Amino acid sequence: MSRPRWRALLAATAAGAVAVAAVLLGSTAAYADTLLADDFEDGDASGWSKSGGDWSVVSDGSLAFQQSKLDSELARQFNGSTGWADYTVQARVKPLAFDGSDRFVAIAARSTSATKMYRLALFGTDRVELQAVNGSAIDVIGAQALPVTTDTWYTLRIALAGSTVSGFVDGAPVASGTDSTWSQGRIGLVTFHATASFDDVVVTDDGTPPTDPPTDPPTDPPTDPPTDPPTDPPTDPPTDPPADGEPVGWATVEGGTTGGAGGPTVTVTSGAQLVSEMQTAGRRIIQVQGTVSLSGMNDVASDKTIVGLGGSATINGGGLDIDEVSNVIIRNLTFRDWGDDAINLQERAHHVWVDHNTFTSGNDGAVDIKRESDFVTVSWNRVFDHEKSMLLGHSDGHTADIGHLRVTYHHNWFDGSGSRHPRVRFGNPVHVFNNYYVANAEYGVASTMDAGVLVEGNYFEDVANPTHVGFAASDPGDLVERDNIFDNSGPPESTGGGVDPIPYAYQLDDPADIPAIVAAGAGAGRVSS
Repeated sequence: MSRPRWRALLAATAAGAVAVAAVLLGSTAAYADTLLADDFEDGDASGWSKSGGDWSVVSDGSLAFQQSKLDSELARQFNGSTGWADYTVQARVKPLAFDGSDRFVAIAARSTSATKMYRLALFGTDRVELQAVNGSAIDVIGAQALPVTTDTWYTLRIALAGSTVSGFVDGAPVASGTDSTWSQGRIGLVTFHATASFDDVVVTDDGTPPTDPPTDPPTDPPTDPPTDPPTDPPTDPPTDPPADGEPVGWATVEGGTTGGAGGPTVTVTSGAQLVSEMQTAGRRIIQVQGTVSLSGMNDVASDKTIVGLGGSATINGGGLDIDEVSNVIIRNLTFRDWGDDAINLQERAHHVWVDHNTFTSGNDGAVDIKRESDFVTVSWNRVFDHEKSMLLGHSDGHTADIGHLRVTYHHNWFDGSGSRHPRVRFGNPVHVFNNYYVANAEYGVASTMDAGVLVEGNYFEDVANPTHVGFAASDPGDLVERDNIFDNSGPPESTGGGVDPIPYAYQLDDPADIPAIVAAGAGAGRVSS
């Protein structure tokens, strides 16, 4: 299977790249290696990793990389190696519009995640700042008044040498200082409630060879094992649910989840039949045959199993609303082109198992869980060609979720999906284990608003931001990260504690085997109906 990889660094011996670097950075660049050079004249932006915004290569004098979403709170693109330490990054930057005061466009260096970096920012209020950014905490290393005019090109440069960080605009020094917050990391292009064009990005090595991220995971276990959850995994039950349908995780706690077991079995072949059967009171096993079409969100009553027959059962155009009900199982279905959510749990829904489904090409969430929902397992699903995967927690202000939102996510395949795998507010403990993350454009897992998330035994491949502690305007949560593999991926963010113990038995698969196990087993059509 072909997987996207960030573009190989341009060879230092390439005469064209060295010549461009020498012109842009001055004669000293002739004595430094060119680590990366991109003028976007090839018409694409391969190698760049997006976090927010609408980016495209456009004609702006020459071809340039443009961010065009004015109301994007933070739009970022990253490139390069997480192991780069001492280097200089330079780019031409043209602010196009600022959405209010105190908005900016910037370049970044030594970025360790989407929210941690050094940043040289041009503000629409006629100033430039060199910043050390650590989530929501921003320390200004140096600043200077500078007229900033839209539709005008500026050349921004950040130079890094040990703990010395310096910023330049159009070749003139504007700020310099000592800061040791970040010792290495990638480069970035950034806008904050602004639109801009970026061009002629050049990174040169100032004498310290870059250290590429390791291709193989470390073999030694962490020296400080977490104190919670328990470090000795139980031997029973197995993680791969048998064909007769037994969940693992939170859906098994406090009574378990059996769906429509014990009730009659019916087969539906149309959306109208499906809606009628799943809204009928009492236990019922509903088998979906072929493709059925729904519109909008459709209520599901308690004590239902909705399961696809064979490998082609599909729900198209609409979603399932599990609202104020309990004991629901949804398995072996493909959801596509939904207008709101594919599956939505809310208003104290509890004991739900979402297993072996495929989600693609929808509008909003694939599986969203919110408003005091509880005791849920989301397992062996595949999400691809879709942006927002799995939200956990309605909003920063919905504090009624505290004490609820206990969810297990295991053996899911987040196959090029953008974000929310999951994005967590308040829930503790949330258990994320043995999932396969591939080329997720924005991030893998985010813990916010005092949530507690255990992320263990997962495999992250080509994921620039595997885990976030805090995200966007949300306050940080806690995140314990252990026994994960980061293959050509950025470093994880974690707090190392604050996650409540996991109360149920589970067996952790070797994370090195996760790509093979999950790719072979996740999604619809992989279990007996």
